[in-house]
Amino acid sequence: MAEQRYCVEYAKRGTAGCKKCKDKIMKGLTRIGKIVPNPFSESAGEMKEWYHVKCIFEKLERARATTKKIEDITDLEGWEELQDEDKELINKLVEDLMAKANASPKKKVQAKLNNSATKAGSSGSPGPSPAKPNQGSPLSAQLCDPKHKDSLLREFRKLCAMVADKNSYNVKTQIIHDFLKKGSGGDKFKGDVYLTVKLLLPGVVKSVYNLNDKQIVKLFSRIFNCNQEEMVRDLEQGDVSETVRMFFEEGKSFPPAAKSLLTIQEVDASLTRLAQLTKEDDQQKELEDISKKCTGNDLKCIIRLIKHDLKMNSGAKHVLDAVDPNAYDAFKASRNLGDVIERVLRNQQDATNGSGPRKLLTIEASLMTPVQPMLAEACKSIQYAMKKCPNGMYSEIKYDGERVQVHKNGDHFSYFSRSLKPVLPHKVAHFKEFIPQAFVGGNSMILDAEVLLIDTNTSKPLPFGTLGVHKKAAFEDAKVCLFVFDCIYFNGVSLMEKPLYERRKFLHDNMVEVPNRILFSEMKHVTRAADLAEMITRVIREGLEGLVLKDLKGTYEPGKRHWLKVKKDYLNEGAMADTADLVVLGAFYGKGSNGGIMSSFLMGCYDPNSKKWCTVTKCSGGYDDAMLTRLQKELDMIKISKGFLNSNLGPQIQIWTSKPKAPVWEITGAEFSKSEMHTADGISIRFPRMTRVRDDKDWKSATNLMQLKELFRISKERCDFEVTAGPSKGGEDDKGSSGDSGSNSPPSTSQRPVTPRKTSEYHRHVSGLGYVVDALLTNNTLLDIFSGVKLVLPDSVQDHTKLRRYFLAYDGDLVPEYDAASATHTLTEPEEDSHAQRVTPGWIWECIRKRRVVPPC
Repeated sequence: MAEQRYCVEYAKRGTAGCKKCKDKIMKGLTRIGKIVPNPFSESAGEMKEWYHVKCIFEKLERARATTKKIEDITDLEGWEELQDEDKELINKLVEDLMAKANASPKKKVQAKLNNSATKAGSSGSPGPSPAKPNQGSPLSAQLCDPKHKDSLLREFRKLCAMVADKNSYNVKTQIIHDFLKKGSGGDKFKGDVYLTVKLLLPGVVKSVYNLNDKQIVKLFSRIFNCNQEEMVRDLEQGDVSETVRMFFEEGKSFPPAAKSLLTIQEVDASLTRLAQLTKEDDQQKELEDISKKCTGNDLKCIIRLIKHDLKMNSGAKHVLDAVDPNAYDAFKASRNLGDVIERVLRNQQDATNGSGPRKLLTIEASLMTPVQPMLAEACKSIQYAMKKCPNGMYSEIKYDGERVQVHKNGDHFSYFSRSLKPVLPHKVAHFKEFIPQAFVGGNSMILDAEVLLIDTNTSKPLPFGTLGVHKKAAFEDAKVCLFVFDCIYFNGVSLMEKPLYERRKFLHDNMVEVPNRILFSEMKHVTRAADLAEMITRVIREGLEGLVLKDLKGTYEPGKRHWLKVKKDYLNEGAMADTADLVVLGAFYGKGSNGGIMSSFLMGCYDPNSKKWCTVTKCSGGYDDAMLTRLQKELDMIKISKGFLNSNLGPQIQIWTSKPKAPVWEITGAEFSKSEMHTADGISIRFPRMTRVRDDKDWKSATNLMQLKELFRISKERCDFEVTAGPSKGGEDDKGSSGDSGSNSPPSTSQRPVTPRKTSEYHRHVSGLGYVVDALLTNNTLLDIFSGVKLVLPDSVQDHTKLRRYFLAYDGDLVPEYDAASATHTLTEPEEDSHAQRVTPGWIWECIRKRRVVPPC
């Protein structure tokens, strides 16, 4: 969960109401919005709750101690667009709020929390925030000749233009490499390597300037003494840097420099000062001073640096690979560009001075600065896992919690999420007490871990999402626990290049478990496929998320997907994933590249009892750009009354479908889950994606609420899983599989006959991984899997009786052989004039397993 954000703007239409006083906020009045997350847990999204300026500060004054306050006007996104008098009013209200907060006994608790959050590295902006400033590279500055033309912005611009002109990333890297080695003269580079690389990566080594496009145009219209509206109209062409350059060169009152003599050192110093300024007058003065030394193209380049985009179409890897083959990996580990460049130059200097061959740049972690976490790729078979880990592996339980990277330096702690953002204090603040108990001799360390709630009565982890500050309060007998699975830095020594078995042994030698607070992640040393199959069976039976498999001799490689993860929905090409045929109920406009088009869709099902539609999930994946474009035209989306819908989402849905024409999509996800925001009996789908359009179905034949409940119950059933390293063996009467002979029917746990469409023993068998699933379901209506399928099933087919029973039970129609011309599918060779598709007995079991008709093999 990200830290609470606020925004400010002038009301555009006067239709929004204040959340506190309930009155309309008149058009043109200043309003402050509280940015809250989209209620759909499956994907990101935001909405705004609007307040009068006075109302929100009254609300914050009475808020609880843990509520995030507006502590500075820069906390408000869009503040730079305000008039100066409105900024002064808000500044006054902020000062009054902070004064009352510090004077109030209740607010002292907040101050204490803020202090602890600062120590925990959990305060600040939601973006990645290194704990210590980047000091640059002293050796790079020492080797630089500031008067050499390699230090000129003009040469830097030429480099950017050459890189942008090439499409091949290898060629881009080579161009940068040649420049940093030979310089502009072709003999030797005499500029500042660190500063050049830093400016080549404005989107990676970021500074915040609080300037959007319109703000930049506004300031430069004043500097150039030109018409702001004309600049805004030109801005609509798309590139603010090109707009500023054109008006700069065409203007007469503020002419550009005749020759480009500006150095990158001057540009960097100016940008550093600009990042510290918040008032418009101060920003204008700084931009005016640097513009006096610029040509039109110089200023264009500076604007692009401010916008963090040099339009070169090259990333950090392409630039850093030009510096050293290992520079990119080293940067991902330390996030300290200055340290990486310093070590590269030292190695080059030692090699030049004859101190020995050039050393390989080591991958080192930097304490209190987030390290790119090592990741895992999907593993779909036991055979693939054994091939990827020939040295043996550690098989660890994949906990359904939140990944946390713990940094400790003396009494100071920092906690970073998987995306390198600070973790909220309520999730991690108390670990400050227990980590020193677990690591008695650890003064400084970096741990890779998972944080989640565990039930103190059962010692079992609780589901994902229970760590929320409000949800956590509902679990009185639960505690937040840190499951540690790796140590990559300890007491000044980086352990990343140590093999995993050594890091794990080091962890066990130096850590003592603190019950229900600091624990080792559960792990098993696996060398045989049968042992891995047994562990997969156990985690699926117990409803755990899955396994992470790690090569014993593997080093810690930041950002690399060299671990493997096994989850239920990965097995047998996704055959164990949960699916449902849902109706498109509504749509949401996207953001960024999808701005202005429908890119997220609300999926739901029909409740025949209440005769209303229920929401199930919000789907934002599974389709490419071409399909998304086609959907804009094909979907019949209209605004209609919301009375037909049972929904907790209210006004967030932006467009509704016309239900008689609404398409049916097959939605696949990791698992069925529970969500308070959805009204299909609280059933939702985790990580949903659209896997195909069901043109053969309409809303009447799609999954309804009763069927969805049944699917949910089936997915949560404690089934008798058996996972084996290869295809299971046995005869027809055995409880295993008979391989791929065509008789791969599910095992029978009872010989009692089943009445079609009324009761059934539900079985699933998958031969690809060799696992078998048995679940006894009685007195429940089955799904209409084979609706509309007319099958010729000769008596001579092996397992005829069993195939017939299951096919009829799932709403199929059998056609006699003399009427084969009317069949849609057949298990015999089709006649010449027949349109029937040839299928095998295995096709029937495949359809039942996937709960839909699949194409014949």
